[in-house]
Amino acid sequence: MASIHREVLLQAPLDQVWDALRDVGALHTRLVPGFVADTKLEEGARIVTFGNGMVVKEPILDVDEQRHRVSWAAVGTQLTHYSASFQLFEEGGERTRGVWIADLLPHEAAPGVAAMIEEGLAAMKRVFG
Repeated sequence: MASIHREVLLQAPLDQVWDALRDVGALHTRLVPGFVADTKLEEGARIVTFGNGMVVKEPILDVDEQRHRVSWAAVGTQLTHYSASFQLFEEGGERTRGVWIADLLPHEAAPGVAAMIEEGLAAMKRVFG
């Protein structure tokens, strides 16, 4: 199983970033516009349309208010397994560190998924500096 770990430093207070992250149905407007073109909520999941046209159903596994962490899976893709989380940490006043961890199979898909994660982090940097 491949495991991808990426971090980003955002120039915004934790509460501001957390408010956008926990709004799991607003990826396309509040957290990663452009990287995600649309998000629709359904019972226990979101349907994410990425900027490249790919559509993925993502069951929401947890929204942890205390740990500032959202975790999700992906189903109906070419991957046989995908689970991920994004967690926020205060980095002093007006800065927040985000940590995105994804575990996936097949292992060979890791470079493509890592590239998408990096695109997502770049979109987040455009929103939060």
